[in-house]
Amino acid sequence: MDGSALRSRGQGGALWGDIGFNLGVASRLVVLTGAGVSADAGLPTFRGKDGLWEGRNVQEVATPEAWAWEPEVVWRFYQERRQRLTEVEPNPAHRALAELEARLDEAGVGFCLITQNVDDLHARAGSAPIHIHGEIAVLRCEICGEKVRDLDHLDPEAFVPCPECGHGAMRPDVVWFGEMPYRIEDVFRQVGSATVFLAAGTSGVVYPAAGLLQLARDGGAKTLVNSLDEPENLSGEDEFLPGRAAEVLPDLCERLAQEVGA
Repeated sequence: MDGSALRSRGQGGALWGDIGFNLGVASRLVVLTGAGVSADAGLPTFRGKDGLWEGRNVQEVATPEAWAWEPEVVWRFYQERRQRLTEVEPNPAHRALAELEARLDEAGVGFCLITQNVDDLHARAGSAPIHIHGEIAVLRCEICGEKVRDLDHLDPEAFVPCPECGHGAMRPDVVWFGEMPYRIEDVFRQVGSATVFLAAGTSGVVYPAAGLLQLARDGGAKTLVNSLDEPENLSGEDEFLPGRAAEVLPDLCERLAQEVGA
């Protein structure tokens, strides 16, 4: 998609082509991605019309309590998602962010990618993201803490035992509702040091991740937001770049790279 055709909300609704990113060699770009980035690869967001699984709200199965009460149901839900992961590929948004990371690194510009997504599409595109909600490709033992990257055992009716201690059922290494996100203090430091902050494909409703946009604003960063619809945490201070991430991010990432001659 041609970036000149995109209209932003912010600075009087100027055309995207008039936006100055203010990204120089002393800058630091921090990117937060949400479910909308992976939706274009064919992964469900479980929000809106995709919000139910077997008639259940996803918040009913993505909790420690559900794992304790109905482990078979929770396991089937995640095994279906893990299976789906083997059937999809990174989309243009993932690839554009990976290329941007490499170009900025070569130019000496700081870059950090933070994702709420539990898939491995960023890594497969070449990025090294901070997974604040964990990864479904990884299984974790609740007894000994052993972690195993595993996409070979995908039977929805068969738990995977821990290879270290023998515990009968490893859980997906994901952050469930009510649990603390991974590396959150590191994430706060990264966002607090940003001079440019981009939130892409996020709904702006899941905290503490939804609070990162405000943290970036408070630190004086230029804030860019890409989503199909205006997220809940959008402010008039942000440049809103509407559209699908797979269509918007390639052009946006190219513009950001050009800012520093990368």
